Amino acid sequence: MPVALVADVQDALLMVMTDLQRLEGLLDHATANLLDRFNRADAALGALEAPQTAELVRIRQNLNQAVTELQFHDMATQLLVHTGQMLKSCAWRLGAEVIDAEEDEVPLKLDPMPGRPSPVTQNEMDAGSIELF
Repeated sequence: MPVALVADVQDALLMVMTDLQRLEGLLDHATANLLDRFNRADAALGALEAPQTAELVRIRQNLNQAVTELQFHDMATQLLVHTGQMLKSCAWRLGAEVIDAEEDEVPLKLDPMPGRPSPVTQNEMDAGSIELF
């Protein structure tokens, strides 16, 4: 395999890793905003002078369920980290296979490939359907 091709593929893999890290940051920001808004809505409901009606109880239950569904953020983050580790490992292994170390150079110690194909086996967001690790 030509070294230039390997270098191009390695660069592309590292760019994808950067994009995944940016995506993780965007998810973190959006999740923090959602949680803040849910908490504000819950606090506003608590400040109402109105009696606890069935409607108010239902609204609070929906807010609590929405907060629970924010577990999606944790699962998505785990997948992003796992994918980033796989890409990094592939990029460095590819380079190590094609480019020989110089005589006086210390060989590159590569991180092992993650052993599992995915840290999350989640398919849906229904209650009780989360299967982490």
